[in-house]
Amino acid sequence: MGSLKSPVFILVLHLLEGVLSNSLIQLNNNGYEGIVIAIDHDVPEDEALIQQIKDMVTRASPYLFEATGKRFYFKNVAILIPETWKTKPDYERPKLETFKNADVLVSATSPVGNDQPHTEHVGACGEKGIRIHLTPDFLAGKRLTEYGPQERSFVHEWAHLRWGVFDEYNNEEKFYLSKGRPQAVRCSAAITGENRVRWCQGGSCVDKGSCKRDKVTGLYKEDCVFIPDKQQSEKASIMYDQSIDSVAEFCTEKNHNKEAPNAQNQRCNLRSTWEVIQESEDFKQSTPMTTQPPTPTFSLLQMGQRILCLVLDKSGSMTNDNRLNRMNQASKLFLLQTVEQGSWVGMVTFDSAAYTQSELKQINSAADRDLLTKRLPTVSSGGTSICSGLQAAFTVIKKKYPTDGSEIVLLTDGEDNTISTCFELVKKSGAIIHTVALGPAAAKELEQLSKMTGGLQTYASDQAQNNGLVDAFAALSSGNGAVSQRSIQLESRGVNLQTNQWMNGSVMVDSTVGKDTLFLVTWTTQAPQILLWDPSGTKQGAFVVDTATKMAYFQVPGTAKVGLWKYSLQASSQTLTLTVTSRAASATLPPITVTPIVNGNTGNFPSPVAVYATIRQGTTPILRASVTALIESVNGKTVSLELLDNGAGADATKNDGVYSRFFTAFDTNGRYSIKIWALGGITADRQRTSPQKNTAMYIDGWIENGEIKFNPPRPDTNNVQDKQLCFSRTSSGGSFTASNVPSAPIPDLFPPCQITDLKASIQGQNLVNLTWTAPGDDYDNGTASKYIIRISTSIVDLRDKFNTSVQVNTTSLIPKEANSEETFAFELEDNSFGNGTDIFIAVQAVDKSNLKSEISNIARVSLFIPTEEPPTSEGTAGPPCPDVSINSTIPGIHVLKVMWKWLGELQVTLGLH
Repeated sequence: MGSLKSPVFILVLHLLEGVLSNSLIQLNNNGYEGIVIAIDHDVPEDEALIQQIKDMVTRASPYLFEATGKRFYFKNVAILIPETWKTKPDYERPKLETFKNADVLVSATSPVGNDQPHTEHVGACGEKGIRIHLTPDFLAGKRLTEYGPQERSFVHEWAHLRWGVFDEYNNEEKFYLSKGRPQAVRCSAAITGENRVRWCQGGSCVDKGSCKRDKVTGLYKEDCVFIPDKQQSEKASIMYDQSIDSVAEFCTEKNHNKEAPNAQNQRCNLRSTWEVIQESEDFKQSTPMTTQPPTPTFSLLQMGQRILCLVLDKSGSMTNDNRLNRMNQASKLFLLQTVEQGSWVGMVTFDSAAYTQSELKQINSAADRDLLTKRLPTVSSGGTSICSGLQAAFTVIKKKYPTDGSEIVLLTDGEDNTISTCFELVKKSGAIIHTVALGPAAAKELEQLSKMTGGLQTYASDQAQNNGLVDAFAALSSGNGAVSQRSIQLESRGVNLQTNQWMNGSVMVDSTVGKDTLFLVTWTTQAPQILLWDPSGTKQGAFVVDTATKMAYFQVPGTAKVGLWKYSLQASSQTLTLTVTSRAASATLPPITVTPIVNGNTGNFPSPVAVYATIRQGTTPILRASVTALIESVNGKTVSLELLDNGAGADATKNDGVYSRFFTAFDTNGRYSIKIWALGGITADRQRTSPQKNTAMYIDGWIENGEIKFNPPRPDTNNVQDKQLCFSRTSSGGSFTASNVPSAPIPDLFPPCQITDLKASIQGQNLVNLTWTAPGDDYDNGTASKYIIRISTSIVDLRDKFNTSVQVNTTSLIPKEANSEETFAFELEDNSFGNGTDIFIAVQAVDKSNLKSEISNIARVSLFIPTEEPPTSEGTAGPPCPDVSINSTIPGIHVLKVMWKWLGELQVTLGLH
């Protein structure tokens, strides 16, 4: 077999630190500062919960410190308290801390059920997670037997969140064959214990003896579990079973079990957790401490009323492309619908100077909202002084409240080379700045204001039919309000109509929304004909028409009817848009929400940008939805990208309600906006979503003083029926900036993405069957040109010496389009491998430019030839077991006689007597 050509350079996905969330965490002299733990609005008031959070973090800090070789500890933590809890003198107002940027969320239910600690993580190995989820019952110590001490589980989850490592156990595949013998999936392999048959009924489990091997596979049968000894000497690993008393370290390169089929090996290229941690920025900027760390400090912050000021550009360039009027249309939607009742709102406009249009006014009625809309600017002129607008906004806010924790929505279309002069003022203000860049020339430094304050950054082009400006303002709901109070965008459509053309469609109002439902229509020249019918076919009217701003809106009285609302709009030679927003129908029924996430605020060509969208109803993931990302460049080019939840390409985990895709279709440098559309789907039981969930290990049981003690089984809800959901959602995904994009024609520098879901099985003694999801020509788009499959009997050699490993003949294997299921079978050469040999397999995809993907996750098969065994009791019914339980009616003096007689009968049955 000839050697391969030298591999081309594999492009590495460029990711910024902390880009998957607006986390405030910073590492300062080995201590983590700015950690935000939020108590969700659904948690009943309980002062003990605050102390339980403090206790957990306080105990976790020295555990983390020792586990990381005296490198890291928890320095300070902010605990966010819901607005509905009683106010206390020691509760302060938050600054940049919000529910949206919280690192830990304490909610009444866990996303994975049974109070199991869980970390949201949508990226690759080594990328930071989004948020840790804990429950009050977990923090109260009600799950100690299932997960061990809270502080140990917290450190387990912290490793997911901060360093992007994965679990070292596998609930779906608890054993694997190594040299023909079954081994428990664990790390390190030195963890001792027994393999036992666990039988569960009625919420309790009992030991049914030693495990039996399947004669075909050689593995233990499904009812077998590995029960670790409670007393161990092994110190690793926290990412396996954090509850074992001796475990106080992460697996290192020396003791890491590379063969175990767990998420850490599959996702991190067989590297140990400590190796991944060593590659993190945290590790690189720290050295071990020589003294013990201080005890963590805590601040108690309570949500309050929303305080916000609009800062709107009215400079001369806003006359271009109808920008001023479009800004007013979007601002009206924000003031009429998006901003929550009870909020305090002010308004400032600016050109070369700033003008206060409205002092802070509390939104208590429709009249308050209308009054603010009347203060929107109608004339544009002058230059652009962004800092003047910000300074005026701070002055407006300070007249009534401190600027700490306040918000500013800043919209501009102009360049301003003095914007950096107010960066320090912004940092000191404690205010959150949301930026809206309008058109191609908005100040390049604008996004810095959002980045430094944790605000949302958005971009809207001059293509009015894309409705980008309205989408940006519709996304500005409160980061602290209860989800039931937030405005939810159901629809956002636009079209350029010719003479007497119609814009027809329908919007689904589902049962989770319907309150405060608003239909908003905008146009560019003259008012269109607007027809709207509710689900019963009744025509709706009473649109409020604003000819000056060129918009009309209809507020549905009460709660909108569930079902399809149909609309028809007719106009000639102009652009129309339709936006529909609503709120939760009930405070007790969580609405379906779509949350877009981008893996970076900067796309550095030729690295792709990963786009994600999570779809949830409360904590329950929504599966099988149709999800599309619309990505628009500063040139006005829009790319439609279907997002998938298939566990391949950009998607880390299958069936977890996170839909993902790589974006590679760059056409220019500059800003790109993202809009997410989602339609339909099903709610699926938590236990049937993907097995790899980044959770603290649920302990099946343990052996203590020679006695096996089982925990109750996790709730079995496999019989729960899928529930079909009909819904529509639209959500702005913010924006990112591309750089280093070459002039057209843009060269092909994107290789196929890595295959991450390769699976292998063996049929008979030598036929290996493979399955995987097809990558594309450019990451997960298009079609690859060919596959290279190689095998080895050494898992490390296959990883490190892939190009010299044995190559499989794949001439008959023609790649399918990206995200299709691939299957391939090949035969092992006769007599080349003996019984008990482990075969490791990996795949590499190659595109038409001969760019090669990273090698896939490594799959394995073990040659297991069943040996002939004499007949045993298996398949033969023995005599029934005598009842010798504690409630037995057999007198104690006769117990031994009964058992002796029973053993005799058993010997006869087995042919041993």
